[in-house]
Amino acid sequence: MEKVNIELSKNEALVLFEFLARFNESDHPNLFEDQAEQRIMWNLEAILETKLIEPFYENYLEIIQQARAQVRDSKE
Repeated sequence: MEKVNIELSKNEALVLFEFLARFNESDHPNLFEDQAEQRIMWNLEAILETKLIEPFYENYLEIIQQARAQVRDSKE
């Protein structure tokens, strides 16, 4: 199988992981055209889970808030 690599900053990975974790906990019956799309969302979350240690830190809420602040667009 041919692979495609995507590079993310640590902050981007944290924000994406947090989003995917919330998204994957909810039911979205009409969102996906094919179950393969849902499978990719689960797989991405699982991959990020193996790469990130911050979600296991006691101060994870603070860490994710800081990551979001770094990633979001400035208000200029």
